[in-house]
Amino acid sequence: MIAPAALVVVSPILWGILLGYRFVSGMLVGNICSGVQIAISASNTGGAWDNCKKGIEGGMLRRPDEFKREGRMGDIVKKGDFEHIAAVCGDTVGDPLKDTSGPAVNILIKLMTMTSLVFGTFITEYGGQIGGGIRT
Repeated sequence: MIAPAALVVVSPILWGILLGYRFVSGMLVGNICSGVQIAISASNTGGAWDNCKKGIEGGMLRRPDEFKREGRMGDIVKKGDFEHIAAVCGDTVGDPLKDTSGPAVNILIKLMTMTSLVFGTFITEYGGQIGGGIRT
């Protein structure tokens, strides 16, 4: 957990010093666009996988006609069936996505933005060592 946190905190400062404030502003826009997409996707996916098991246990999943013709399986999927076992695996993945991973990405976006804001004056004044920062 130290490496991802260091990446989020150090990258605006490091890239700001090397390439300037314009690069940092572009990096923040990319961070916000991709981070919001990933956070929404993780939260929705986790919720769908989590609720799938609840739906099967509630008797809401019926098998298609091909399986009923074989005579080996019942009409409604029950607890302990193959589909339920697969849904339990999905629930195991879905809970952390919904409860921790999705909201954590929002915190990473905020942390990178706040780091850039706190060091903004420093980056504007001394940044652009490689990229030829424009001083106004």
